[in-house]
Amino acid sequence: MEPKLRVGILGGTGMVGQRFIALLENHPWFEVVVIAASARSAGKTYEEAVGDRWKMDTPMPEHVKSLVVMNVNEVEKVASEVDFVFSAVDMSKEEIKAIEEAYAKTETPVVSNNSAHRWTKDVPMVIPEINPEHFKVIEYQKERLGTKKGFVAVKPNCSIQSYAPVLTAWKEFEPYEVVATTYQAISGAGKTFKDWPEMVGNVIPYIGGEEEKSEQEPLRIWGEIKDGAIEKASEPKITCQCVRVPVLNGHTAAVFVKFRKKPTKEQLIEKLQQFHGIPQELELPSAPKQLIQYLEEDNRPQVLEDVNYEKGMGISVGRLREDSVYDYKFIGLSHNTVRGAAGGAILCAETLKALGYIGKKGQE
Repeated sequence: MEPKLRVGILGGTGMVGQRFIALLENHPWFEVVVIAASARSAGKTYEEAVGDRWKMDTPMPEHVKSLVVMNVNEVEKVASEVDFVFSAVDMSKEEIKAIEEAYAKTETPVVSNNSAHRWTKDVPMVIPEINPEHFKVIEYQKERLGTKKGFVAVKPNCSIQSYAPVLTAWKEFEPYEVVATTYQAISGAGKTFKDWPEMVGNVIPYIGGEEEKSEQEPLRIWGEIKDGAIEKASEPKITCQCVRVPVLNGHTAAVFVKFRKKPTKEQLIEKLQQFHGIPQELELPSAPKQLIQYLEEDNRPQVLEDVNYEKGMGISVGRLREDSVYDYKFIGLSHNTVRGAAGGAILCAETLKALGYIGKKGQE
């Protein structure tokens, strides 16, 4: 059996870092051998560094408890222990850009959950079922960085997962105008109700930076590589409002769509159920067998019923119906820290491995 790739988690003590560790337990291809965090956690065991801040529903995996946390800023030292890293560091945007490129320059691929490099022209931002061809821009990035194997790849924002794949499935009907309101869980802010008691019974109609990401990032995903850079698509035009709601996990979206070629409801549902990509074709370990499920009941999708569809890697859609102003409207739901964060990044890494971009260090 092929030996597992050695993985490092940068920013492993935060909520997304914890989600990476939980999801990678018993992964068939990847093994967490290094956890790196800030200087205040470095030198402690992972169990000591996290203390009572473990936020996952499942227990902390035994094999990571005794790992001694390394200093994320000791780039060469961390990089020497791993084949590639996942990045979930909590720093300023400029610091994140710098440290992720520093790791890449040690010939260590970086698969990032952070937003810092999402608009760097030669960094692919990928949902593997939608735009794996964007990984080709890595060759231009390597030229810029002066690397042979090292690069940075990112996954997009959690807020778009419940509608961008849906709109992609309907591409042939040419959606050109979209209104979306997202109702976003508190774990998207790295919080639980214990950390954020004022969210109980509350709604906050503002999440900093989220509306711009929700409107613009799908256009980059649907864009094309031109002259070594990803050029974003011009349509559909998306306008969005993002609201924080008292839910732990699961982002729900209420979406209205106009099409140039008006489909029937039956055609739209059929396209959702048939939609798949490279992860399904290659049967990658984290890939949902069916990416999008359509639910007929009037009161679905619901967070309590549906957020863990396909172990949190699938998307649930319901309430698709004709609209009096737009052509159609629907409700989408996705798990924001699984498909929307760590799980989406792990699926990116699996795709990169399958396509030959990530491998054992020292092996061609």
